[in-house]
Amino acid sequence: WCLLLPRRQKKTASHAVTELENAKDCSQAGKPLLCPSHPTEELQLFCEQCDQPVCRDCVLGRHRQHPCDFPGNVIHRHGDALRELLKSSQQHMDTLEDVLSRVDEMGGAVRSRAEAVAAEICLFARGYVKAIEEHRDRLLKQLEDLKVQKENLLHLQKAQLQQLLLDMRTGVEFTEHLLMSGSDVEILVTKGLVSSRLTKLNSTAYSTHPSVDDRIQFSPHERAGQCCGYEVFGAVLNKVVDPARCTLHGEDLQSARQNQLSGFTLLCKDTTGERLGRGGEAVQVTITHKDKRDCAVKPTVCDNGDGTYCISYIPEEPGLYAVCVCVKGQHVQGSPFTVMVKHKFREHQGVFHCCTFCSSGGQKAARCACGGTMPGGYQGCGHGHKGHPGCHHWSCCGQVKEISECLCGPPSDTSQRSLLRTVAL
Repeated sequence: WCLLLPRRQKKTASHAVTELENAKDCSQAGKPLLCPSHPTEELQLFCEQCDQPVCRDCVLGRHRQHPCDFPGNVIHRHGDALRELLKSSQQHMDTLEDVLSRVDEMGGAVRSRAEAVAAEICLFARGYVKAIEEHRDRLLKQLEDLKVQKENLLHLQKAQLQQLLLDMRTGVEFTEHLLMSGSDVEILVTKGLVSSRLTKLNSTAYSTHPSVDDRIQFSPHERAGQCCGYEVFGAVLNKVVDPARCTLHGEDLQSARQNQLSGFTLLCKDTTGERLGRGGEAVQVTITHKDKRDCAVKPTVCDNGDGTYCISYIPEEPGLYAVCVCVKGQHVQGSPFTVMVKHKFREHQGVFHCCTFCSSGGQKAARCACGGTMPGGYQGCGHGHKGHPGCHHWSCCGQVKEISECLCGPPSDTSQRSLLRTVAL
């Protein structure tokens, strides 16, 4: 044991180490073991209390009151305990050897798995790089095609303008030469032809601006679909939003209801009037009350990512509102516009019935808002009698549609309620 500890420790530095075989030879030789406290005495007894061999002088000294016995009488008990401990240690040794073996196996498995994953990463990276390179080449091809298309349109416009300019220059030079060098008769003879030619040239329509623009953009965050099984980003954009061509759509562009969710849709288009297939535009919407300065509605703008934007809002006050919709700081088509916010939808307080006579149980004083009366002193309406609307109606306001808004406000007192509605049997 001392051999396993560092020799530099003070407790073991002076210990003498003997090979087990030498110690066995010594014991076989029958050499007696002497007491460390009494070097002249042999260790012939065992102190049970101190659990150590002692000599006779020790028993007479500090082990006087301790139970002591001869080693031969106690060796079986202590030997059995030592053998049990040895057996347990051997079991632990077997377990440790098994764990060490599994640790080595797991180390090999980890290395193998790491190599396999590294191969997968390299394969993925090669495929991803290939996809990106193919997407790059495709984008460059799109850019080149777009450039050639724009250049061809410019060349065509240039050729048309040059031809028109040449024709005009020829006509102008001929006319100037005629006016300067021609005789009066020659001028009068050719006047009609020259005038017709110049008039035709002057009436030729041509654009004062280049037929195309230089609006070519690259959007690195634009989703570009799949390439070689990988999702790639980046797109060449030629379409640019034109606020003057953007349109508004929806049923709530003219009217809305108090405390109810309303909204409409903004459709963004480019300079040619075609719909943009992407989002990301700067859309600003303001909704303010025309009669109340401090009354404004905070709208919600939802970008659908396909060139459309949903604008929703909940007006808290009735009245006329001004709505402004701008894209990149410019009003879109139809902006600003006004929206009339009506009062909150009024529920019917009465009964949807066929006549007051039935619903009131035949009471003469029961009245209905439809204004119908019956002969015999009945104030309300009956089945097909004079004044009846001829169909089911609401007793509170006379509306003939079951799903409709009440035309009268809520009753203010009990007396008025008795005049506006009837009871259902």
